[in-house]
Amino acid sequence: MNKKLTISTIKKRKGQEPLVMITAYDALFARLLEPSADMILVGDSLNMSFAGKSDTVSATLEQMIYHTNAVCRGAQNSFVITDMPFGTYTSKELALQNATQVFQQTQADCVKIEGGAEKASIVAHLTNNGIAVCGHIGLLPQSVRSEGGYKVKGKTKEEESQLIKDAKAIENAGAFCMVIEGVKADVAKKVAASVGIPVIGIGAGKDVDGQVLVFSDMLGLFEAFTPKFVKKYLDGASLVKEALQEYATEVQTKTFPTQEHTY
Repeated sequence: MNKKLTISTIKKRKGQEPLVMITAYDALFARLLEPSADMILVGDSLNMSFAGKSDTVSATLEQMIYHTNAVCRGAQNSFVITDMPFGTYTSKELALQNATQVFQQTQADCVKIEGGAEKASIVAHLTNNGIAVCGHIGLLPQSVRSEGGYKVKGKTKEEESQLIKDAKAIENAGAFCMVIEGVKADVAKKVAASVGIPVIGIGAGKDVDGQVLVFSDMLGLFEAFTPKFVKKYLDGASLVKEALQEYATEVQTKTFPTQEHTY
C-alpha cells in the first residue's frame, strides 16, 4: 500500500519526480487506480463520461459530494481532489459555504477551482479559512459555452503573459498546486517554471510537474470522441463488448451456467 501523500509532500515534488493524477468517480475504479496514482481527481468530467452530458456545466454540488464519498471509500489511502462545479464559487462567501460543505460531508483533501487571476481572491478566501485548493488555469471546461468551444491557450504573447500572471496569482493566493489544461507545450513549460508549486498538465506537454487524464479516456472506454492529448493505454470498449458478446452467446446457447457455476 502506498503512503498517502500530503500537501507538503506534493509541494516537495516540484521539479522532482512527476506527479501522477487520474480521475475516478466511484469506489470500484478508485480502488483499481489507487496503487498507481499519487492523486485522484473527482472531476466534474463525470458529467460527460459518467452521466452522458455534452459538457461539465450542469454538474451539481450534490453530484460531486456523492461521487467523492464513493471514491474516498474505494481509495482510503489516496489524496483526493474534488472539483467545485460551475456556479458554486461565484463569490467568496458562496465558495466558502460550498467548499465547507464538501469538507464536512466528504473526506476530500482539497477542492479544485477553475480560473486565474480573476479567481485569486476566492482561492485566498478559501485557503485563509482552512480549505486546501488546487488551481486550474488555461483551457477551462466550465467556460466552454462562453468561449464558444474548447480552445487551446498560449498561442499569442498576450496569452502567454496572462497565463504566467494567472499561475502566480493562484500561487500567491495559497493554492498548493494547479492543473494547466489545453496550453501550448512551450508556454506551459514557462508557466511551470514561473511558480514554486507543482503544475499538473493535461494537454500541456511534458515539461510540467505531472500529468492528469480522465480514466475512461486513457482506458479507451469513452467512445464519443478522443482529444488529441489522450493516449489510449487500453482498448477498453472493445474488450468489454467482446466479453459481453461471449456472455450473451453462452446464455443463448445454454453453455452458461455450467455445473461449476451452479449450486
